Amino acid sequence: MSNTIKLYHHPLSGHSHRVELILSLLGLPTELVFVDMLNGAHKHPDFLNMNSFGQVPVIDDGGVVLSDSNAILVYLTTKYGKGRFLPSDAADRARVQRWLSVAAGQMNNGPATARQITLRGANHDAEDAIARSHALLKVMEHDLDGQMYLVGDQPTIADVAGYTYIAHAPEGNVSLVDYLNVRSWLARIEALPGFVPMQRTLIGLQTA
Repeated sequence: MSNTIKLYHHPLSGHSHRVELILSLLGLPTELVFVDMLNGAHKHPDFLNMNSFGQVPVIDDGGVVLSDSNAILVYLTTKYGKGRFLPSDAADRARVQRWLSVAAGQMNNGPATARQITLRGANHDAEDAIARSHALLKVMEHDLDGQMYLVGDQPTIADVAGYTYIAHAPEGNVSLVDYLNVRSWLARIEALPGFVPMQRTLIGLQTA
């Protein structure tokens, strides 16, 4: 068993939640360290020494300090997963990487951006972000047809990377009503032992 892993996070950050979720799914002892981004704690020299980009999340695993949520997912599952959440088969691992790229690209530019507009008034084109979100959701709906998770029938870090911003897409005025496969996939992730939710915010379509 590992020492307690420090996770520097913000409770409304989907990127932070990805890491909190995999830590919990793996049953790893974790200390959550709140980063007060509203007051600029992520730009403080002490934090910049851990991540020069000034972004959450960051982990400290016994002196191994890492940033970037997807990189952290790979690290934690490689070190502690014992074969879970990161397949050993080369093709399946490449499929996982595909979805990590989607999480950093289309997902970030779609539902994550749409949510930032309603949550923080981010200066982006809401109509474009919502359109990008639906384009992504259509692909996910197709790819999830006949399979339980994004890469076959076992959960992987592809699902962990994808879950949060899709689950919270309604906060950015992106409806999930037309995507039955996607909603079923979200429910399967939420049923995994160790699942922890991210705090919901009553914005966008998420009004109750």
